[in-house]
Amino acid sequence: MSDEPTAEHTLVGDEQALQRLRELRGSIDNLDAALVHLLAERFKCTQQVGELKAAHDLPPADPAREADQIARLRRLAEDARLDPAFAEKFLNFIIEEVVRHHRAIAARPQQGGGNRR
Repeated sequence: MSDEPTAEHTLVGDEQALQRLRELRGSIDNLDAALVHLLAERFKCTQQVGELKAAHDLPPADPAREADQIARLRRLAEDARLDPAFAEKFLNFIIEEVVRHHRAIAARPQQGGGNRR
């Protein structure tokens, strides 16, 4: 536990600022929840991509697609006034996780009549 004062402690007596801080933090909490749900939806889609790739003996990674996605996300970030370098790091982190999942899917025995050799 830190001995440093919290923002709430510092703002005691300035109720308006404290209320605004709580509102902003509530918005941040809602956005964080939305991000988690969006990431979960994204990973549901990439799970299906991994299954399809494994069934058709496609490689887990697609460097050309990944490069296109990074360039696209950087443009979106610039338009949104978000640091493109941060957006790229974020997408690279996600891509690494997706490829890891795709490798795991490809490594498991396939069920059904897939084209696995």
